[in-house]
Amino acid sequence: MGTVTRVPARCNPAPVIDSAAAAAYRAGMLQKNPYAEDLGPLDPLKALAETPKKIQAVVGKWPAKRWAKRYAPGKWSARLIVVHLAQTELALTARVRFAASQDGYVAQAFDQDQWVPLDEGADGPTALAAYVALRKLNVLMFKGLTPKQRTRVFTHPEYGPLTPEWVAAQLAGHDIHHLKQLRQIK
Repeated sequence: MGTVTRVPARCNPAPVIDSAAAAAYRAGMLQKNPYAEDLGPLDPLKALAETPKKIQAVVGKWPAKRWAKRYAPGKWSARLIVVHLAQTELALTARVRFAASQDGYVAQAFDQDQWVPLDEGADGPTALAAYVALRKLNVLMFKGLTPKQRTRVFTHPEYGPLTPEWVAAQLAGHDIHHLKQLRQIK
């Protein structure tokens, strides 16, 4: 992509990629969060901590038959939605860890429809337990990031320049998006 340049702290506290990505970041032109409407005015870190509890309250005592239901024809079952949440928890927070710990990180895209079948054997309660446990760890990670780490720019092949704090907001809105779907399943 480009070389990594350290900008003096008085200009920008984080190292940035010497490219159009860095210019876009400095100009405030990060990609719009696709789940911004779902997140609304909520604080991302608070939503990251609270939404798994809400999801657990909705689905935690479901019988196996209900996990197989879908909120709409042709959509994922409740079980697959929660599998997807656990997988997304793995993928997006790995990006944050790479981005927060190294300069010039370029994320790898993933196709959710190719990932979900990889964990086809997971039942709903297992996927839920994995998602909730990973989220607890990841909330602590997000809270522990320094301001420099939260704003360190990395590049995504589809979204362009991003930061760990952008990913936190995306992940929080993504959870709420799927919580709404799970609440529709009767």
